[in-house]
Amino acid sequence: MATKINTRGITMALIAATLWGVSGTCGQFLFQQRNISVEWLMSVRMLGAGGILLIAAIIKRDKDVLNVWTERQYRNKLLGFGILGMLTVQYTYFAAIKYSNAATATILQFSAPVIIAVYLALRHKQRLVLQEYLAISLAVLGTLLLVTHGNLHSLNLSPLAFFFGMASAISLAIYTLLPVTLLKKYSAMSVIGWGLFIGGLAISLVRAPWHIDGICDNYTYGCVAFVVIFGTLIPFYLYLKAVHLIGGQKASLLTSAEPLSATFVSVVLLGISFQLMDWLGALLIIATVFILSFKKVTAEA
Repeated sequence: MATKINTRGITMALIAATLWGVSGTCGQFLFQQRNISVEWLMSVRMLGAGGILLIAAIIKRDKDVLNVWTERQYRNKLLGFGILGMLTVQYTYFAAIKYSNAATATILQFSAPVIIAVYLALRHKQRLVLQEYLAISLAVLGTLLLVTHGNLHSLNLSPLAFFFGMASAISLAIYTLLPVTLLKKYSAMSVIGWGLFIGGLAISLVRAPWHIDGICDNYTYGCVAFVVIFGTLIPFYLYLKAVHLIGGQKASLLTSAEPLSATFVSVVLLGISFQLMDWLGALLIIATVFILSFKKVTAEA
């Protein structure tokens, strides 16, 4: 029985990570080949996915859909999570894709665990341990290889791509830390649903979902639908179920499949050129997740 549960959880986490990676590639196609704006895609994705999650929570008679608004301190945290957490991480990630590609953006965002480790050490006034120093070193080296291909006198990425890539890593760290107290008190479906919906309302002030831009054809509609359903709703649900079945630590490790799937699909379907230095940089950054996870296991032991 335990083996079946473990297998189910691992499968769910891997599928979620793979769908997130493919979703990023769909975003790249929309931005670079259909001239869709990041703002429009964000408003459609967040309002659509957030709205569906909230409706699903209401159908399940989840009282937290309304309860989360009853206490002022949690209400303010939810608003902060929706705008500073959910919207910021989504926008910076897709902006990084627009100015580079899905593979590079996803890999740069994967340095977020290192940022979280440093922040928590500073906040709790703890010294960094050997594994954390190693993870930081590998993350910096991996980023340098991605950005320069080993030649410090030239840049492989545009300044905007690098800026949004690193901003997405910082945003992911904020997104991870902000809702901790909310998720302890309210259901994940309600918190994530409202977070997406609030972020969608905010970005729709810049570009409303009914003001469609770019080239609209069947490929556009298909990719947008994939991003909303298979790139947001389904992977969020699968990942949360995986965390419940196998724990957050193992589930977060398995999200390493996301940059790998994004890279594979980008190279195969969009013809993105990924050189040896890119692969090496990607592996170094992904390795930091395993190193930091090993540190947690050691601490618990």
